[in-house]
Amino acid sequence: MSNLMQKQSTINDVARIAGVSKRTVSRVINGSLSVGESTRLKVEKVINELKYAPNAQARGLASSRSYLLGLIYDNPDALYLDDVQRGVLEVCSTLGYELVVHPCRYQSETLVNDCLRFMRRSKLDGVIVLPPVSESETLASALKESGSPYVRLSSVALDSQEHIVVSDDRAAAAEMARYFAQLGHEKIAFISGPQRYKSSTERMEGFQLGLSAYGVKIPPQMILEGNNSFETGIECARQLLQRDERPTAIFANNDQMAAGVLKVAYSLGIKVPDELSVAGFDDNMLASRVTPALTTIRRPVRQMALLATTKMIMSIEQNHKAALNVAAKVAPTLVVRESTGPCQGSAAATETAMPRHARAPG
Repeated sequence: MSNLMQKQSTINDVARIAGVSKRTVSRVINGSLSVGESTRLKVEKVINELKYAPNAQARGLASSRSYLLGLIYDNPDALYLDDVQRGVLEVCSTLGYELVVHPCRYQSETLVNDCLRFMRRSKLDGVIVLPPVSESETLASALKESGSPYVRLSSVALDSQEHIVVSDDRAAAAEMARYFAQLGHEKIAFISGPQRYKSSTERMEGFQLGLSAYGVKIPPQMILEGNNSFETGIECARQLLQRDERPTAIFANNDQMAAGVLKVAYSLGIKVPDELSVAGFDDNMLASRVTPALTTIRRPVRQMALLATTKMIMSIEQNHKAALNVAAKVAPTLVVRESTGPCQGSAAATETAMPRHARAPG
């Protein structure tokens, strides 16, 4: 066998050494349930010993599949996309799939046709759809009608469990609200994402609901809308922090905009967190690298992508019922760092009372 391992092994080598047909080897590689357990183990043992790597194109021909998954997105946050792709590729590399990405314009009138053409052109086995594109019910209906396997990432349960992975953004935003209130903040501002996105409204409504439990209400003039970019974080922060009655705390819809708030505060000589507490949402790599390190909501983006990919491949290779066994919901958590602190003059500042959250390393 050592001589075989010096050259690239073929499916013929595996079949001969395992004492089975090439068709049986192909069935084992493609996860067919028609192969007996003892035969499968024997073939897998030979595959491992020979370090045999099946050709993706050959696998596709044998199983009428392309072993390609698509990722459809319209999101300006490159760090979010990087996390998603890492989660998808972690599963793909293990199970022998490749990833094809497709940027699109969520507001485009041709969104559905563009996405369907992308899937047909790339001969995809299935597609993962990221927010805000995942919020399009028209696209979801078209995917169902075409029979194309798909999984949507969202902050709301928009679909049946085999087609969705949900992040409970509303509950997480409410947790941030409780944290701010316990720090003694009452003059609080919120920089939302685009209000046409469900994730933005979920976070804003969750934050408002959490504050209301402490008798705190955000006045309309303290709620500004950005587009989840660093630049709009700066624009909104300038409006809020140059007012005579400025907020003592700002919660931004994502870390990019929160970083914009930190930049403006620094330029205006406003000390964070002594004079202003700032928090974001996502906990991407930016959050721990800015100064001061950002308090934020850790959304397990990579875990969501991993679950979505696992759900997708189970649906492709087995059935939708198998995909139901994969978790469909994740819970974001509060991460406290250096950008937040007690409101000056409040009881919390006097007592330095802090909620029971472990401080994350900067």
